[in-house]
Amino acid sequence: MHYLHTMVRARDLDDTLDFYCNKLGLVEIRRQESEAGRFTLVFLAAPGDMERAREDHSPLLEITWNWDPQTYDGGRNFGHLAYRVDDIYATCQRLMDAGVTINRPPRDGHMAFIRSPDGISIELLQAGDALRPREPWASMENTGSW
Repeated sequence: MHYLHTMVRARDLDDTLDFYCNKLGLVEIRRQESEAGRFTLVFLAAPGDMERAREDHSPLLEITWNWDPQTYDGGRNFGHLAYRVDDIYATCQRLMDAGVTINRPPRDGHMAFIRSPDGISIELLQAGDALRPREPWASMENTGSW
């Protein structure tokens, strides 16, 4: 397993970036905008993590800014932890065997979500290319929320 990023939501992207970059000293590594999804993702790294962050995109802080105004409550402003795994199917099976609910199964062979006992959402991402879709994952429904 390889730690990737932690995601937090921003109410105001400029204020948030001013805090994390200008005040805290993090550096913007990359930015991704989704016109269809109406959001912007900004990935930040600590100065001491710059080389690694540019090389393998970790460890990072992901700032998610939804273009349409939203009020975040119930911890919704904290998004998720993310880890890269060598085999997403084997990882999910091991977790299921241990009694963990797979909230968003890896239907695409690339991404899954689980929750900690404290309700923290955890994203699991396949290292490298997505694995070929296979059962039971391909037809498994979502459970709860993530």
